[in-house]
Amino acid sequence: MSLTSFFQPRSIALVGATEREGSVGRAIWDNLRGFSGVVFPVNEKRAEVCGVKAYPSIAALPEVPELVIIVTPSTTVPGLVEEAGEAGVKAVVVISAGFKEAGAEGAKLEAEVLAAAKKHGVRLIGPNCLGLMNPHAGLNASFASSVAQPGRVAFLSQSGALCTAILDWSHDQHVGFSAFVSTGAMADVGWGDLIRHFGDDPHTSSIVIYMESVGNDAAAFLAAARAVAAQKPIVVIKVGRTAEASRVAASHTGALTGSDAVLDAALRQSGVLRVDTIEELFDMAEVLAKQPLPTGRRLAIVTNAGGPGALATDALVLGKGELAALSAQTMEDLNALLPECWSHHNPVDVLGDADAARFAQALRIVASDAAVDGVLAILTPQAMTHPTNIARDVSVIAGEIDKPLLASWMGAQSVQEGRGILNAAGVPTYDYPDEAALAFVRMREHRLRLIWLSETLSAHADDDEGEALPVVGGMIETVLKSGRTLMTEQEAKQLLQVAGIPIVETRAAYDEAAAVAAAEALGYPVVVKLLSSTITHKSDCGGVQLNLLNATAVQQAWRLICENVTHLHGLAAFEGVTVQRMITDKGIELILGSSTDAQFGPVLLIGAGGTLVEVLQDHALALPPLNHALARRWVEQTRIAKVLHGVRGQPAVDLAALDDTLVKFARLVQHERRIVELDINPLLATPEGVVALDARVVVRA
Repeated sequence: MSLTSFFQPRSIALVGATEREGSVGRAIWDNLRGFSGVVFPVNEKRAEVCGVKAYPSIAALPEVPELVIIVTPSTTVPGLVEEAGEAGVKAVVVISAGFKEAGAEGAKLEAEVLAAAKKHGVRLIGPNCLGLMNPHAGLNASFASSVAQPGRVAFLSQSGALCTAILDWSHDQHVGFSAFVSTGAMADVGWGDLIRHFGDDPHTSSIVIYMESVGNDAAAFLAAARAVAAQKPIVVIKVGRTAEASRVAASHTGALTGSDAVLDAALRQSGVLRVDTIEELFDMAEVLAKQPLPTGRRLAIVTNAGGPGALATDALVLGKGELAALSAQTMEDLNALLPECWSHHNPVDVLGDADAARFAQALRIVASDAAVDGVLAILTPQAMTHPTNIARDVSVIAGEIDKPLLASWMGAQSVQEGRGILNAAGVPTYDYPDEAALAFVRMREHRLRLIWLSETLSAHADDDEGEALPVVGGMIETVLKSGRTLMTEQEAKQLLQVAGIPIVETRAAYDEAAAVAAAEALGYPVVVKLLSSTITHKSDCGGVQLNLLNATAVQQAWRLICENVTHLHGLAAFEGVTVQRMITDKGIELILGSSTDAQFGPVLLIGAGGTLVEVLQDHALALPPLNHALARRWVEQTRIAKVLHGVRGQPAVDLAALDDTLVKFARLVQHERRIVELDINPLLATPEGVVALDARVVVRA
């Protein structure tokens, strides 16, 4: 069902205590006076409210309202939603609190409310919310003290208190909104519904979200974001990103994967820009709606003072942007224009006595350089400076170029008029140059996220949801029927091989003689490792012996592993050993893993592998499905990626083979959801290809 009835209703019924001064219901009633449609007060105890006829029930109304707003004690809400549904109402906002946030009884009430809504096909915002606004329609269906100004930004927030604070701030900053929505508990209408609605809303240019949780349907949120983000910027600030929120798991992947890191990966692949502060939230909504995105990360700075240029440079470089290297032609043109003592490099300091003509011409020259992806103009008010005149010239230049142009007009009263001219021309202005440089970095990040989004959409389109690996399913069934959830190393490697992932040949041995026979067949040197269905990390208990050169060494390894494991875990933990050829090829040890996130499902991890994987903390996350381009972008998020490309005379690894392995790995964990955890550590990457040297798999019924 469309959400139009929430934001463009022709009639509203307000159910609540509208007669008492200071009550929430009375505040909403007063706010609705500006609404151009019909508002019916529903109050079983009063014949009229503020001179308007009141009705004892929703059923008694002379027409079916398009929107019902409920402000009554929580215990009455299920019955009222039921009554609204029976009357034919399709949209309800529940302002009332006292639901799941209040404990078990409240959660039960919330379930009853949702059941009543679903029974009658009613869509519901809330409960426990501030309400909503549509400034373009004059609708203030909230108990906020003022209405938002009309604008192009849809603001969605899980915090009602933050809504009121942002509303006050927006009046001072002259920020307008296409809609203002307090989502509350999101029992029904969630992020996905709202993003799709405002994606189609002609009054909305960008969507900003204050998020405390992803909600009950992460898949719907991501699908909606993927559908909308390429057309309209979606900017999110998400609280709760500290390590305390991370899940601890037995696998390497689980230990490295926290819920916030997973959300980061999900947002990146969905084209959603994540920011750290409320100020950035609205800054980026503005700049992304006004300016073209940079094609690269090279910024040129034109300033009439050296210090602010240095501040901007620090912020740019620390944010992983790059100071543009100006071309020889640009340098020649600037030398001809500027006084002898100009800076002679980027940032281009045109000096404090620059008039509007000098400043503007220098800006034009720099902006036309093909090596420049964006320009920041910085002005400080000085005795001979005319901020307003320079702003007029800069605003003209903004219309001439197809690169982002940002401005920092530093100061107060003397630059106010100039800022207004720039903002009217679509040039975002910043109080400080480091803020402007960071905005450029964020713009570049947003462009990269849109590329991620494009590849993600391609991967989803190419993915065959019906594709399965029947042999893998049979292997998992065998393990589960044996009463186990942890596969042995040999089983895990066989599973990978079936999925098309290269493995080193591994043989199981249940006595010393069998271990020696396996080694002889494979050829020395060999590796002998613990075979156990209960122990996760073999090296932690002395269960790995490397580079064994003969039969005697294999026999000694058998005995040593048996002794170590028995001492620490008991004889039952020792089931034998596995024997595999010792890989002597030079290569890079990686970890490739998957764990299951409660909200997002399978999560993929790649990074520097080996025994120090948690110590090195060099990894990146992604969500399946993948294609080869997406796999490559994922790898490039890690520091080890530079080594994979070849360093200090070492050749690059076979990146195409690595990409192929990652795509197959993603397909495996996406289509076989009974795999809870899967670690390949190490996955050895060499110039000749990749091979899994060890694997751990946990499954579930």
